[in-house]
Amino acid sequence: MNKTKVTSVVIIVLLIVLILLAQSGRLFGNGRESEPEMQHYTATFLDIFDTRTEIVGFATSEEEFRKQADVVKERLVYYNNLYDIYNDYEGVNNIKTINDNAGIAPVEVDEEIINLLKFSKEMYDLTDGRVNIAMGSVLSIWHEHREYGSENPERATLPELSELEAANAHTNIDDLIIDEEAHTVYLADPEMSLDVGSTGKGYACQRVMDYCREQGMDHLLLSLGGNISGIGTRYDGSSFRVAIQNPDLDSEEEYIEKVDLEDGQCVVSSGDYQRYYVVDGKVYCHIINPDTLFPADTFAAVSIITKDSGKADALSTALYNMSLEEGMEFVNAQPDVEAMWVFHDGKKVYSDHFEESTVK
Repeated sequence: MNKTKVTSVVIIVLLIVLILLAQSGRLFGNGRESEPEMQHYTATFLDIFDTRTEIVGFATSEEEFRKQADVVKERLVYYNNLYDIYNDYEGVNNIKTINDNAGIAPVEVDEEIINLLKFSKEMYDLTDGRVNIAMGSVLSIWHEHREYGSENPERATLPELSELEAANAHTNIDDLIIDEEAHTVYLADPEMSLDVGSTGKGYACQRVMDYCREQGMDHLLLSLGGNISGIGTRYDGSSFRVAIQNPDLDSEEEYIEKVDLEDGQCVVSSGDYQRYYVVDGKVYCHIINPDTLFPADTFAAVSIITKDSGKADALSTALYNMSLEEGMEFVNAQPDVEAMWVFHDGKKVYSDHFEESTVK
């Protein structure tokens, strides 16, 4: 073999080696083998917003995931303390602080409280008053009866309508005075109180996910009770698949529907299977209809899919208090909002495009 042929063979062999190296990812050290493999991790907490919190994510190590989970938890605790209506926290003026000073004096608060209250007022207007955070005086009466009835089921009682009507005289949301320049909130009615249960958890969930996205986090799913939100996708590029709980807790089917969430989407559910008590064999849930001042009972659950967890939280409450016809018309008029209604017999009704997200 002459020198020319030898040179040609060597060149061909080198080219083959280079191609194989490139395909295997070893060339220049930037291929697949140099990339740490992503793993699936889960973290669970039981001490935030009085509900179960689950964080699902993908990371190259458990240490990396734990750092992300700790950030999520820290932010959730921050919002939990601000939006709490039952407990005081040292150095924190929260919703309870505002209620304690009703009719007395304005309270200087964190900007995130003002943001929540402004958002809640927007939801009041959007839902024609069916979501009203100023109903604390009414909701506190139901809360006391529900707590006592849950602990003493044989002696569970309902509030008197006259008592509820008297409390309802102190639910005017216009008596919620927000001074953005001074960073203060004042309740002009001394018998008024705020209850942000219809908006606070969902709003906090959305703000935490926004913060995580700003920090560069991706491939993350947060479940805060009935509020489930995602950032990005699973690491393989597929959508996060979420199972919606069956409101019939006696059924053998744990889930009533499964949906795929696109980047930034959330699914939020409200129903009578979460917080309730039983009086004379009838279930009374925590969602109070502002028109009747009693718990709504038309549906077992309502689920919302949209791209704002705070809005989804508010709308799931509002729809629970509407008739199906009114709710269907309302949802189909909202951009990028879909809903599923579940009746007590298991029947499901969907808005125009909800089923496009369901798993067939």
